[in-house]
Amino acid sequence: MSPKNVVFKKICKDKSVGVYMGRRDFVDRVDSVDPVDGVIVIEREALQGRKVFVTLSCTFRYGRDDMDVMGVAFRRELYLSTRQVYPPLQDREQGVHTRMQAKLLRKLGDDAYPFFFEFPDNLPCSVAMQPAPHDVGKQCAVEFEVKAFSAESQDAKIRKRSSVKLTIRKVQYAPEAQEDAAVEISRDFSVSDKPLHVTARLDKEIFYHGETLRLHLNVVNNSTRNVKNMVISVDQVATVVLYSNDSYVKCVAIEEGETVSAGATLQKDILLLPLLANNRERRGIALDGKLKHEDTNLASSSIIKPGVLKEVLGIMVSYRVSIKLIIGGMMSSSEVSLELPFKLMHPKPDTVKWRRSLCSRSSSDRTFEA
Repeated sequence: MSPKNVVFKKICKDKSVGVYMGRRDFVDRVDSVDPVDGVIVIEREALQGRKVFVTLSCTFRYGRDDMDVMGVAFRRELYLSTRQVYPPLQDREQGVHTRMQAKLLRKLGDDAYPFFFEFPDNLPCSVAMQPAPHDVGKQCAVEFEVKAFSAESQDAKIRKRSSVKLTIRKVQYAPEAQEDAAVEISRDFSVSDKPLHVTARLDKEIFYHGETLRLHLNVVNNSTRNVKNMVISVDQVATVVLYSNDSYVKCVAIEEGETVSAGATLQKDILLLPLLANNRERRGIALDGKLKHEDTNLASSSIIKPGVLKEVLGIMVSYRVSIKLIIGGMMSSSEVSLELPFKLMHPKPDTVKWRRSLCSRSSSDRTFEA
């Protein structure tokens, strides 16, 4: 998240409206979501009597803006809320302002007006599907945006020169509760009196982006068949739950090559590292939503509030370790498969270290053009 002494600003071309925000990442804690707050600055002469509005929107994009197939648009607005900022509908001095808003209002003067939005609890987090290198235009994504504009009324046509957009993100952090993740299977063969037994275990169910997974694998092969090969992969499953309900399974890390002879045992720790850096050229991998000029990472696992309809969540992401054992036979090979689900997320920011880092910086505000 953005440090507290950083301000993001963006001003429209005709200078009538500007947006100032202290952060662009807003945390979904499943049971609650950070509210969206900021300040709008107006230029009265440039307004020429027009009103000023600000909107918070969530958009699911399944294709380019200009695509329309058999009457189905490939862009759907999941949420839109609009506020009139100027002239204010109530005395702004009576409102309760966040600390950042209060600081900006003091600094920006009488032509600054606060805005505030509450997120509904049924919206997805920011996520996008990685396009192929040759793809052009907007990618399949769930996007959030704050937009300010001046117009004669809320429903009047908006002029591009009199509007400004600022992309924001809705993000989730890993919950504190942790459990072991384990799976096992026994497989009997027609020509063998004893089975093949496989146990796989992860030390925890939640891993952080950039963290190596250590898979504890135990294969007890009491059968008369040989394990010719093992393929162990981290699979990302991205399900587009709007329009198509398509699922895209992409391998983002892989290890293979182990064998286990008949009557033998294998105990080994397998290290797996799912990273975007190793998958940048692969189309269809889900990524966390990113802001302009910033890098991102593999999409975080989706955590859903109980009772929320999955159909409105745009793109849902999950991860699993897939274990496939190729079993040799006299006529043909067979396969034994296991799946071990886990979550891949960001840790909660360390507020103690974060505050210490702020103490070492200048106390003056830094403003970034978004």
